[in-house]
Amino acid sequence: MSKLELRATSTVTLVVTVLVLAVGLLPSPVRLATSPASESFERNDIVPDLIDRAPEHTVQVKYPSKVEVSLGNELTPTQVKDRPTVCWPTEPDTLYTLVMADPDAPSRSNPEMRSWKHWLVGNIPGKEVDQGEVLADYVGSGPPQGTGLHRYVFLVYKQPAKVTFNETVLSSRNPNRGKWSVTKFASAYALGTPIAGNFYEAQYDEYVPELYATFTET
Repeated sequence: MSKLELRATSTVTLVVTVLVLAVGLLPSPVRLATSPASESFERNDIVPDLIDRAPEHTVQVKYPSKVEVSLGNELTPTQVKDRPTVCWPTEPDTLYTLVMADPDAPSRSNPEMRSWKHWLVGNIPGKEVDQGEVLADYVGSGPPQGTGLHRYVFLVYKQPAKVTFNETVLSSRNPNRGKWSVTKFASAYALGTPIAGNFYEAQYDEYVPELYATFTET
């Protein structure tokens, strides 16, 4: 091997050695922290029981009874019987769809009616829910006696544009809301994955029979 070839080989070897050492000094990849909402949704099995991917942002939900939804806190049917105010991060000139559903109907151990549609509003300008198109009027929690805690999940989807919904509009007196798939609904209208969410848990209390008595439509 000539002196020129030997010098070139040594140079290459030096460069490779420096690169290997440099890589070794680099910090290991750091896993990005999940948001409180996504972590809670995954830990409480809302993913995959209700949706395939957890939202990053938290929906703020406040009830007239002065209670708030807080990523899995326990509330009572009495406390959540009236429609809440809902707030989430919005973008200008954007429409949203709001969903509330119970994946634990009639119970978490036997969810044969998964999911039960509690509230559905589409074409919401920003966070002005009252200006949206009501597809299913709000119905509070009514878990049957002896079925334990149910998860009640709020989801917000960012719409790509105004949507023409082909859904049966349900009043609060109509209980025909079971076996409804949130993921199929979102897919049908190209809503993508939810951008925000929140949930609480509730079990039977003395208000539930009163709620059932309001179901006068069939």
